[in-house]
Formats: sequence, C-alpha cells, structure tokens
Amino acid sequence: MSGTLYIISAPSGAGKTSLVKALIERLDGISVSVSHTTRASRPGEVDGVDYHFIDKASFEGLVEAGDFLEHAKVFDNYYGTSRAAVVDKLEAGEDVILEIDWQGARQVHEAFPEAVKVFILPPSLGALRDRLTGRGQDNEEIIARRMTDAVSEMSRHDEYHYLIFNDDFNIALAELEALFRARRLRHEAQQQRHAAALTGLLASES
Repeated sequence: MSGTLYIISAPSGAGKTSLVKALIERLDGISVSVSHTTRASRPGEVDGVDYHFIDKASFEGLVEAGDFLEHAKVFDNYYGTSRAAVVDKLEAGEDVILEIDWQGARQVHEAFPEAVKVFILPPSLGALRDRLTGRGQDNEEIIARRMTDAVSEMSRHDEYHYLIFNDDFNIALAELEALFRARRLRHEAQQQRHAAALTGLLASES
C-alpha cells in the first residue's frame, strides 16, 4: 500500500516545524523528507537529520542530474527535495511530509497531483512579528524582510487544500492530526489495509 504525500507550507515563524515535529511524535508511519540546502547550518542542526548541507556547486550538479523533485531559492539559499528518497518512502507505505514553500509545492504537484497540500497560518501579522523577534536569531532588517516575504507567501493560501491557523498550538496540532487520521480512513486506504477483514465480513456463512 502506498503512503500519502503531504505538502506543508507556512511563512517563517508560523510554527510549521514545531507542529510537524509534534505530529510525528503522536502518529506512526510518518516521515519528514530531509531537504538539501546550500545555507549554513544553525546551532544544534545536524547534517542528514535537519538538512543535507551541501555547497552550491554540488547542488547545481544534482539539479542538472534531475535528482530533485523540487528546488527553489529562498533567502539567497537553495533548497531541494530528493525525488528518489520520497518515492522510496511512499512505496514502502509511509506517509511523507514535505516542508516546502509555495514554489516547491507547485513543482511537486505537477509530479504528484494527488499530494495533499496544507498551509499553516499565524493568527495575525502582529503575532508573526512577535514570534520572529522572540527567536533572537535575526536582526531587524532580516525580520522586516521575512515579514514582507511572509505576506507574499500567505497570498498563495488559495492554492492549498487545507488551512490551519496556529493561534493555540494544541488546537492547531489536534487539527493537523485529525487531517492525517481522516485521510487514513479513506475507503481506498482502508480497503487495502483491511482486505482480509473485508473479505471475511462479506463471506457467506457456511
């Protein structure tokens, strides 16, 4: 049985990464695709776990070889998703999450039109700015740029199937979990997962 491909997008600071991390701690059978990036690693990030950190020349070589399912330039750095890694996990029956922006979502949708697209939104621009400032990682110039880019990113919300507003984290997490659980109850999914049980239920009593 093939897994489901999920595309989860959000502006920086909306809480996407925290929600996804909490989700995979609550549900089995989900993996997050580890992207390749040319940006420098941040404190605490581990190569091969958070990202595959590579240089620009290596990244461009993978692009030319057609190894990426999608790739994009974000904040002067490149990000890409390995096609083979995603396909292997889906064929193994795992649900796969891609944490990518709207540009990448469009590229992936061309190859996987059945992918489920989810957009995470902050409750307000004020709350988003507070979250970005609270990180203590960026100066005011970078925060201003991220805010501008966030508005541009959020304007693409109508390209997604589901919207989740991350005002209360626990509520947003419950909504995201409900989405995944509901998708697993689809008729075709249950028919494959419980084929033997269905056969037995429909068999005539001897």
